[in-house]
Amino acid sequence: KHEWEKHGTCAATLEVLNSQKKYFGKALELYQHIDLNSCLLKAGIKPSSSYYQMTAIKEALTRFYGVTPKIQCLPPEQGEKAQTIGQIEFCFTKELQLRNCTALKGEPNPAPSDLKLGTEELSVCNDTLPTYYPSQVQ
Repeated sequence: KHEWEKHGTCAATLEVLNSQKKYFGKALELYQHIDLNSCLLKAGIKPSSSYYQMTAIKEALTRFYGVTPKIQCLPPEQGEKAQTIGQIEFCFTKELQLRNCTALKGEPNPAPSDLKLGTEELSVCNDTLPTYYPSQVQ
C-alpha cells in the first residue's frame, strides 16, 4: 500500500504504469531483468561474512550496467568497523531505460539520500569503510 501511494500514483501518469497491477508487474519484471546478485557474483562479490571495498562494488555495477546506481548502507554497529549494504537502487527514465542515479550539476537529486530500514537509518555508503554484503538485511 505504501509503495503504491508514495511512488505508484506518481508513476501512474505513464500508461505503462497506470494501475497497481501494471506498476508492480513492471517492478518485478525490471527486478528480474536487472538480476543484481548474478552481476555481483560474476565480479566475485557474493553475500557472505567477507568484507568488500565499496569502490569495487560500485565499479562492478557501473561496468556491468553502464550506469551508476545508488547504494545505501547501515553504518557500522558499535565496536564494528564495517558498514552493511542495505539497499542498491537503480534509476530509470520515464521510458524505463536505466539511467545514472547521481544528480548532474544543476539538476535536482533524483532520490532522497536517507531511508529508514526498520529502526535503522540507511544513508549513502562510505567509500572508505569495509563493506559487508549480507544474504539478507534484518
